[in-house]
Amino acid sequence: MSRLSRSVVSRYAIGSLATGGFATLPGLVLVYYLTDSLGVTALAAGAIVTLAKVWDVLIDPVIGGLSDRALARSGSRRGPMLLGAIGLPIAFVLTFAVPSGFAPAAAAAWVLVAFVAAATFFSFFQVPYIALPAELTDGYSERTRLLTWRVVVLTLAILLFGAGGPELRGLFPEDPLLGYLVMAVGAAIVLAAGLFIAATVAPRGAPATIPSGAVAPRQGLLAHYRAGAAVLRESQPFRALLATFMLQGLATGLMLAGAQFVAAWILRDEGAVTVLFAALIAPALLVAPLWRRIADRLGKERAFRLASLLFLLAAAVLAGMIWLPGWWIVGPVALAGAAYAGMQSLPMAMLPDVIGFDAARTRATDATAGPRRPGAAPPSRADAPEGSQQGDSRAGVFGGVWTAGETAGMALGATVLTAVLALTGYVESTAGAVVQQPAAAITGIAVSFSLLPAALMLLSLLALGRYRLREADLRERGVRREDPGPQDPREQDPREQRPREQDPREQDPREQSPREQSPREQDPREQRPRPGDSP
Repeated sequence: MSRLSRSVVSRYAIGSLATGGFATLPGLVLVYYLTDSLGVTALAAGAIVTLAKVWDVLIDPVIGGLSDRALARSGSRRGPMLLGAIGLPIAFVLTFAVPSGFAPAAAAAWVLVAFVAAATFFSFFQVPYIALPAELTDGYSERTRLLTWRVVVLTLAILLFGAGGPELRGLFPEDPLLGYLVMAVGAAIVLAAGLFIAATVAPRGAPATIPSGAVAPRQGLLAHYRAGAAVLRESQPFRALLATFMLQGLATGLMLAGAQFVAAWILRDEGAVTVLFAALIAPALLVAPLWRRIADRLGKERAFRLASLLFLLAAAVLAGMIWLPGWWIVGPVALAGAAYAGMQSLPMAMLPDVIGFDAARTRATDATAGPRRPGAAPPSRADAPEGSQQGDSRAGVFGGVWTAGETAGMALGATVLTAVLALTGYVESTAGAVVQQPAAAITGIAVSFSLLPAALMLLSLLALGRYRLREADLRERGVRREDPGPQDPREQDPREQRPREQDPREQDPREQSPREQSPREQDPREQRPRPGDSP
């Protein structure tokens, strides 16, 4: 296993400017933009966000399959990533470019179409981007290093978009619609930079040689969904990790969508959202490298559990704003920010382990089971760079299902918020109008920012308890992949050793036998010479 260069790590991490920015800014201001500037009702605003994300969930497995096909055909996932890099900034600007004077229904339709387009282009980038760590390195700790720096940039993106976006909007208090448009243009420039830079890190290899008749040149939509269902059915660690991440995405998405409402109606300062985001991100930047050290010492899954518990505690404490609103909430938000860094970096570092474990298991099955059944698709075997696993995994399929789950969790956060707002009597308004909210609506905002996320975090910890993939399991699969012969536990990872022929006299005495050994018992290189063999 070779160490990733700083160039690869930095270019991959810069992609989080785009993924973090697109996840943060619409999640923060889109519902508020619809309800308080365009006059769209809370339920309709929630429906718009939900419909766009449902579409995203539906196409993510398809894009995952297309990404794997692009890898097999061209040796790289760069093509889909560049398509997303071109289209996303344009669609993002259009989402916040509703012309002045549009009726609420027409404005809602405009935002729906533009946001669906933005979500589609985002998936073309995000799905292959998620699959890359499993192909860039197969090292357990090296993946943690790669994803740690990605989360550092992710937290910067959240601060830049979450705090800077509303500040740009606030430069035009007399014309909120113009403020939103300027905000979108500025964000689109940063999005484009992150998208194009990260696309360059996708490895280039030789196109795979696909056996005739093994994989159809063009797969229908159902084939992609079947592939997604297969990885869920066959990988128990993936199911547990995805369920955990989805529930936590729902919790953080709910808080993200509610932050602007907390600033406006609990702190009584629309610009306070910038302070909340600064309180969230500053601790995350400081402790992100610390989570890597904790993971190296305790293991990724235990460190992930610790981060989740801290976030649950912070969300529960925030419930005090129901009875005592005030700026004290910045403290628990800062604690949540410290936990959030681990909640992002650790599961994202665990996902490549799941993908690599699946690939190793597939290779072991192929080696022992013989030819596949007719019509079954073998893993592609592209000539990947050293350390890459692109030919041996379903990384694109995993990435598509993962992105669909992440998207669903974040989208449902906004949906739950709008449902709470509607049930508690929240009053929508157009730009410039002054309204008063009922006490029940303000209580609903506080609950959505505290008790509901805390309950979701508790459920996520139950799901995480079912994740049982450990570093020892990965090393065991690594041994079988590299050398099927016996291995002394004191030896290093076989991938880090120089291959050599082993003299029978060097074997562990426990592995030697005075009798003639069957070829099935040992690697052929480790068998004792039989009578009659040439010296």
